[in-house]
Amino acid sequence: MKILELELLSDDIGKTEVFYNEVLGLKTMSKEDSGISFNAGSTKLTFRPSINIKPVYHFAFDVPNNKLLEAFDWIEKKTEIMYVIPPDKIADFYNWNAKSFYFYDNNGNILEFIARNDLDNASQKPFDGSSILSVSEIGLVSENVAVQCDELFDKYGLTAYSKQPKLNKFIVLGTVTGLFILVEENRDWYPTDKKSKSFWTKVVFSVDCETKEIVILE
Repeated sequence: MKILELELLSDDIGKTEVFYNEVLGLKTMSKEDSGISFNAGSTKLTFRPSINIKPVYHFAFDVPNNKLLEAFDWIEKKTEIMYVIPPDKIADFYNWNAKSFYFYDNNGNILEFIARNDLDNASQKPFDGSSILSVSEIGLVSENVAVQCDELFDKYGLTAYSKQPKLNKFIVLGTVTGLFILVEENRDWYPTDKKSKSFWTKVVFSVDCETKEIVILE
């Protein structure tokens, strides 16, 4: 699975453009009254304007698997990186053969840079915003994770990620190249104490060369 387009809400499009341009180094693809889009590697990342909703999302960007520490140093010069388990700021997902780190954007969204060693995506160029490969994960929140999982399976043919066992309130669907992280409402967004809530989300993704679309209304 690959996430081709991700659309989210933002209460402050202007500050969002500054953050994604200057901190993440993502180029603005388009900017209109209806929203702003950035080129995040192979993913088109769009923010639509909202008013006093204070939406918070959790999503991840893939980076080359030999560049995580370089990406860490690059981001740390611009914004604060979260502790995972103090004093560590890098999470080791050994079951997934991946490592990552986390930081907030201007909206309070929890962003993740993740390096997956199962992918052949090493890079020899110095890390910058153009090194970001894609949006590879998006958190989807519901009142009943098992029901949402069944609905996504039935409608889109999605299956559980082979490296993550299903849990009652946490299920991961997709493949190493793209994942939906299904969590129950009011669960702590890792590695923070921010409670997960559902906000309008649109995802365009490909599965087995077919393009599909999910819209979460709230």
